[in-house]
Amino acid sequence: MGGDSPRGGAGEVERADVPAALASLADRLNEAAQFLGADRLKARRAELEGQVSAPDLWKDADHARTVTTELGRVNEDLGVLAALATELSDAATLNELLEEEHDESLRPEVSILLDGLDRQLAGLELRALFGGPHDDGDAVAEVHAGAGGTDAQDWAELLVRMYTRWAERRGFELELEEATAGQEAGLLSATFIIRGRYAYGLLSAERGVHRLVRMSPFDAQHRRQTSFASLDVVPFLEDASGEVDIDEKDLRIDTYRSSGAGGQHVNKTDSAVRLTHLPTGIVVSCQNQRSQHQNKAKAMQVLAAKLAERQRAERQATLDELSGERTDNAWGNQIRSYFMAPYQLVKDLRTNLESGNVDAVLDGDIDGFIESELRRRAEHRRR
Repeated sequence: MGGDSPRGGAGEVERADVPAALASLADRLNEAAQFLGADRLKARRAELEGQVSAPDLWKDADHARTVTTELGRVNEDLGVLAALATELSDAATLNELLEEEHDESLRPEVSILLDGLDRQLAGLELRALFGGPHDDGDAVAEVHAGAGGTDAQDWAELLVRMYTRWAERRGFELELEEATAGQEAGLLSATFIIRGRYAYGLLSAERGVHRLVRMSPFDAQHRRQTSFASLDVVPFLEDASGEVDIDEKDLRIDTYRSSGAGGQHVNKTDSAVRLTHLPTGIVVSCQNQRSQHQNKAKAMQVLAAKLAERQRAERQATLDELSGERTDNAWGNQIRSYFMAPYQLVKDLRTNLESGNVDAVLDGDIDGFIESELRRRAEHRRR
């Protein structure tokens, strides 16, 4: 990502290539420091450290959490840059030692250091592809079964599993807030929150309709079936009061008996909550908290996130129409097709990226597709 790899074809960098590889890595590190705003981050760290040291910081707990969270992220970014600079210096020093003492036994170690720097910089460079104000935050995601009957409902459940595995791979936390079981199998819908830095920015690249083609396990004749399920993603804000104002008079609040995870108590009381925002028709459900009050509070957070995203989308509507950004076609607006029969292939229709390892993709190995789409978007913004 974001630059030529210093790695040679045989896995080790040739002697003549090492200086060029070191220079390339140094350039990439300087570029990373620029797009992350290292000087700005250092100044901001000093400001935040002053706020954290204030004796009355925790009189406003929400503000205190905001400050400490930002300070943690600023320290993380500056720490990554400092660590990469140290590793790059170590690699240069080791290469000098190799050249001075003609000790070829050091060459594999130099190659390992360069490979590690390349991978770390590639991960850092991914951040340059984000363009939204909420990309570094948490995400609310919804999966809905589409056309395809029972197969589509099973496909919806497979998608939830795929994103669960992806979140685990990245060290993100996933909270399943609501899941509505299908009539025979799978899920009609599911809502979950993914918490982790850049969760929304990454997962937004997956927004759209996903198409599955396979031999149906629910068809007595085992015929090939095409089914659809969609993923919708909005930023999750702990407090969206600054963006939206929800009047409870605009809400219809229904309670019902929970049927999902959460312990045996969920089947004994009407603790699940469904909110319908009457002016927009947006419906949000939450059933996996331990009480009706907690379920309503979480549902209100999700509703606020959805309303905030709706407002942002409305403001962008004209620009979106002018941009020509469309993913619809004769089949609808799927972004990706997953073929399990008559051959094995996953193909993204926006970027044309393909993978023949369907099982790995369904097990959460989707970073390649996400990065490819983020690059496409960044290129589109530059036009």
